[in-house]
Amino acid sequence: MNLHVKTLSLMTWRSRFLEESFWSLEETAALAKQLPLKSPSENIFLHIVDLSDPKQIWKFVENFKQEHKLHVLINNAGCMVNKRELTEDGLEKNFAANTLGVYILTTGLIPVLEKEHDPRVITVSSGGMLVQKLNTNDLQSERTPFDGTMVYAQNKVSERQQVVLTERWAQGHPAIHFSSMHPGWADTPGVRQAMPGFHARFGDRLRSEAQGADTMLWLALSSAAAAQPSGRFFQDRKPVSTHLPLATASSSPAEEEKLIEILEQLAQTFK
Repeated sequence: MNLHVKTLSLMTWRSRFLEESFWSLEETAALAKQLPLKSPSENIFLHIVDLSDPKQIWKFVENFKQEHKLHVLINNAGCMVNKRELTEDGLEKNFAANTLGVYILTTGLIPVLEKEHDPRVITVSSGGMLVQKLNTNDLQSERTPFDGTMVYAQNKVSERQQVVLTERWAQGHPAIHFSSMHPGWADTPGVRQAMPGFHARFGDRLRSEAQGADTMLWLALSSAAAAQPSGRFFQDRKPVSTHLPLATASSSPAEEEKLIEILEQLAQTFK
């Protein structure tokens, strides 16, 4: 698949609280050079952004607005910290990176996207979302026993946090095509480091990184994807349900509105 673009901006995140990054900056830069762009003269910009640091995200957004155009934003950063820890700003680390950071980055770049033809936003979710209900009373895991795996699922749920955001953004910004997607369980450095037991048990059944990225790229580039209603959730290039059969994981409009209000208040606090 060729990327028909003149400029490619890679926004990779680097966080102070991870003991070991999944990718080094050198590895990321080398990967960028391997992308199947049609001409070697096309521009590639690498931006390092800590998505657990709201102030840094706002600063990045303001600088990006002045220097670049944007046609497609893919939210693919995620972390799973297995014990409750706080950032320097007092935010629970999973929430800061997986939800608030994505909220600030996306809402901050919406004005840039709306200036272009056929703009798109794709948010990469997780299979863990299917069994988790939105809990706006404890977004930062202050009141319930902490389980990193369950917190990661809560951060990535459909109609809970990221997928709720996708649906709300689709309603509020019809000029942009929003979608969320599950890549399937892929054999990535993140899975190997954050879920070693899972990887040891199911490693031979996991998808390759290319297979995991397929639907993501299809949503970013395909005219067939753009013809789908905005705000849908996809797996293997097909819209799918955001709930398991008989699961009681749906949320009310009031709960979803409360999520947006909380995120907006926090985002403005750090602006």
